[in-house]
Amino acid sequence: MPLLRISAEAVEDSGAGGRRGGGGMDFESQSRVSESRSSKSYRTTLLLAYQSFGVVYGDLSISPIYVFKSTFSGRLRLHEEDAEILGVLSVVFWSLTLIALCKYIILVLGADDNGEGGTFALYSLMSRHSKIGLSSTSHAAHEHLTAYELETDREETRTSLRIKKFLEKNQTSRLLLLLFTLLGTSMVIGDGCLTPTISVVSAVSGLRIKLPGLHEGYTVLISCVILIGLFALQHYGTHRIGFLFSPILIAWLICISTIGIYNTIKWNPGVIRAISPHFIYQFFKKSGKDGWSSLGGLVLCVTGAEAMFADLGHFSKLSIRIAFTAVVYPCLVLAYMGEAAFLSKHRDDLQQSFFKALPDRVFWPVFVIATLATVVGSQAIISATFSIISQCRALGCFPRVKIIHTSSHIHGQIYIPEVNWLLMLLCLIVAIGFRDTTMIGNAYGLAVITVMLVTTCLMFLIITIVWKRSIFLALLFTLTFGSLELLYLSACAAKVGHGGWLPLVISLTILTAMFTWHYGTVKKREFELQNKVSLDRILSSSPSLGLVRVPGVGFVYSNIMNGVPPMFAHFVTNFPAFHRVLVFVCLQTLTVPKVPLHERFLITRIGQPEQGIFRCLVRYGYKDGGSDNFEFEKQLLLKLAEFLDQEGRNSSANGDKPSIAKRSESVSDALAGLAIVADGGKKVRFKLVEKTEELRQEVWELMEEREAGVSYMMGHTCVVAHESSPWIKKFTIDVIYGFLRRNSRSPAVSLGIPHSSLVQVGMVYHV
Repeated sequence: MPLLRISAEAVEDSGAGGRRGGGGMDFESQSRVSESRSSKSYRTTLLLAYQSFGVVYGDLSISPIYVFKSTFSGRLRLHEEDAEILGVLSVVFWSLTLIALCKYIILVLGADDNGEGGTFALYSLMSRHSKIGLSSTSHAAHEHLTAYELETDREETRTSLRIKKFLEKNQTSRLLLLLFTLLGTSMVIGDGCLTPTISVVSAVSGLRIKLPGLHEGYTVLISCVILIGLFALQHYGTHRIGFLFSPILIAWLICISTIGIYNTIKWNPGVIRAISPHFIYQFFKKSGKDGWSSLGGLVLCVTGAEAMFADLGHFSKLSIRIAFTAVVYPCLVLAYMGEAAFLSKHRDDLQQSFFKALPDRVFWPVFVIATLATVVGSQAIISATFSIISQCRALGCFPRVKIIHTSSHIHGQIYIPEVNWLLMLLCLIVAIGFRDTTMIGNAYGLAVITVMLVTTCLMFLIITIVWKRSIFLALLFTLTFGSLELLYLSACAAKVGHGGWLPLVISLTILTAMFTWHYGTVKKREFELQNKVSLDRILSSSPSLGLVRVPGVGFVYSNIMNGVPPMFAHFVTNFPAFHRVLVFVCLQTLTVPKVPLHERFLITRIGQPEQGIFRCLVRYGYKDGGSDNFEFEKQLLLKLAEFLDQEGRNSSANGDKPSIAKRSESVSDALAGLAIVADGGKKVRFKLVEKTEELRQEVWELMEEREAGVSYMMGHTCVVAHESSPWIKKFTIDVIYGFLRRNSRSPAVSLGIPHSSLVQVGMVYHV
């Protein structure tokens, strides 16, 4: 066995302007270091901006293929005047400007949750600033965490206080807010099977321009092959896919903008007048109901804008803003202008206007790039789906799935195999079942605009509660963008019978699964809290039970922060023995993206020192992937050894057993068993070195028990509704929740616990 001891190593606190060994860093050296860091940061931002082309903007950039086709799929037609085409182009231009640029790039990206985006990130951000979240953990237990430090620059307004009090006191409003958030989340996941389908099918259908005799079945077959290849690439991760796809999308943007300029100059330079919003008024005045109905197709010009926010965790705000503002936005505007100029002179080519607008000499090269670009376009929503499901799973609103982190540098880049193959299956079903891109577009538009409307409504709460701004600014934001999105939503809702029902069915299914999983998880936790027992009661009955302590370290996993879980009491009653060192481990996911490693473990002692019983609260953020089991075990034992050593040092200094509050000048650090602040502004950290006489006996015993073996105890529970429960609760718990639990990954597998060291205790929970 290796000889170990805990020794203290003092490290001078490195504050601003700190010096080492009495030496100083001159101004020029500091300037060079600052310039080096700035240059590195600048290069990193540009690199992320380059990668974002292959992940974030594909969906938005391929919209010109099908926007005009979907817009004129109804009764709207072009007449001799240019009023209709100029009106349509004006709607596209201002939709891109207002929704994509002003709303998402300028405003919504600023509502990130420590670098993470998406519907659930907005919800977690609100939860951290008020008591409206779904997490049952108290804020007081975690307020000392770095991630929980809230901005205090602005004072609370009366409006924000009233809104917070209303939501905190009204349980129904909190429930509705959770359902509303889950609705937006489920719609994003539904987008994951619609975006790849419409993108690929629309591009492949361009073959029929040059090959009019090609049967529709062949285009569907080619689309399915491309879709299978797309999802087969996902396991390589966003980092590699971004480098692979970015050149394709950049080439695509160059193509469509160049062709847009060419068509505008050749066919109708006057379409540039559509920048004026006056043509929107003329368009609706002349087209009436047909113009309103066409909004169901026009909304597709902003599809992918929501993915820019959802994919924020993969990149950074600045990189996304640079790429969109400098490249994507102007290229899209030029592309739509060129296609509108072509249509103004070719009014019979409405259904394949994009491909027919291509000059003959560049048709095949552009077709190949377009097909590849549609594959890239699908990547944005697939990556966003992975990110959002990861957030939902961590916060207890999605069944346990396998999450693979594909990058050691950007933690938000993940891959979820189960979700990936399920999305592929749904895409193939939609492609084969619908075939018609018009019906797929109807479904797609309803899903996208619903997500945008949910984001707008949540932003109202962000502006008032989190940013603490005036309610008038919040209303201005909500009314400006909400009215526009409601107009789009009304047109999309009118097409529910023509394909719009599909996202509703998908999102309703996902919403039901997510809410049921959350409901079942809450009921399971409530049962454990109501049936927990005190450790003193178990120890006091040890003589009658014949309780014995066996060599080794035992980790007992539990969902409760205090008391003994019912499954452990059940185990001891039937098998009266447990390890000499016993640690009750409670894993909690907080409403923050990440918890630093040095703040992750919160260790306390239970009972007398000779009993060797501890409790460890392990805190993760919803974007933390967690380490493998071996690394987790090593970290936990090291933190426990640090805790014991510091406890012994304080006990020796004070002459008695210290309380938690006395173990450090920094109470929060002491609670976490982490870096201890000593006199002189120095931080003390601990490392394991060779054993000497200074090693405390209890720490040495911990290492000996570690060598004897480590076991993990978890509950293998069956959750059923109580016999007196109403039928709806029985159906929800026994049927839906039971089905989800049976078909999700077990907690032991998710945590990577070795099967040979696992002890599972079976119990039935009547909730």
